[in-house]
Amino acid sequence: MSLPAIAIHGGCGTLAANLQSEADWAQTRAHLEAALRAGWKILTAGGSALDAVEAAVVVLEDSPHFNAGHGAALTEQSVHELDASIMDGATLAAGGVCTVRAIRNPIRAARAVMDQSDCVLLSGDAADAFARSKGLPTVANGYFTTERRVQALASLKARAARGTIGLASEAERHGTVGAVALDRQGDLAAATSTGGFNNKPAGRVGDTPIVGAGTYARNGVCAVSCTGQGEVFMRRVAAYDVAARMSYGGQTLRQATDTLVFDVMSGHKIGAGLIAIDAFGQVCAPFNTLGMARGWIGTDGVLNVATHKDVLRMERA
Repeated sequence: MSLPAIAIHGGCGTLAANLQSEADWAQTRAHLEAALRAGWKILTAGGSALDAVEAAVVVLEDSPHFNAGHGAALTEQSVHELDASIMDGATLAAGGVCTVRAIRNPIRAARAVMDQSDCVLLSGDAADAFARSKGLPTVANGYFTTERRVQALASLKARAARGTIGLASEAERHGTVGAVALDRQGDLAAATSTGGFNNKPAGRVGDTPIVGAGTYARNGVCAVSCTGQGEVFMRRVAAYDVAARMSYGGQTLRQATDTLVFDVMSGHKIGAGLIAIDAFGQVCAPFNTLGMARGWIGTDGVLNVATHKDVLRMERA
């Protein structure tokens, strides 16, 4: 039997602290806490890491403060195309959806693809139809829209017109949510969900729904969920690279995750972050940006949440 642990992230595209009210920051932290508690409740009841990461990501998808589900980024055509994936470290089973426009909680559809199909990844209208056939809630595309994303799209379009798109902040561009967990049976799981980047072209797919790029889990090694510029994460097979550095290179979780974020990804001059958990319940959450919304409950049972550098340690969960 293992002591359970869980970690979540809300993306490395965090706003500067002075660009949002304290009330909004407090609500962001409250939603991170709610996501952690949703997963923790399952783990402490003896449930699976797979169920825990799905439950945690659903809470984040339902929050307007993160770029996934309600609050997702807009494409250059002002619509939402969402991606998600989930992976079971015990069996290496995985499922994902990409460029979906109607599934209220894409992570639930990713789980359904894993459990109820012979596929790993479904896309677009076919994925939306699959979700409906499995009884998952669907919504009008406008459900995902928030004023913050409308403003971000307008800002990026204006930057593009002025030729200053390269100066855009991570908060204007990107955002993702994810969860990793270890359960009492020693099983690991990972899940990731996103709206992609603001002003993206129609049909663009990033690392989030790609097994080994944005999401990876393998029992006895680690579970990983990534956030940042997906094209680079795909080329680097980033989430799998953490596991490879540990299993083949003998690195610890901290060595593997720090190397990836601070050496490999920083070498590409991109903002990057991830959460990862190993077979002993150790959690790492490195990022090279201004901030990364994140939280974890370790094997000590203490709940931690943060949006920037400082971490708020709360009562035992």
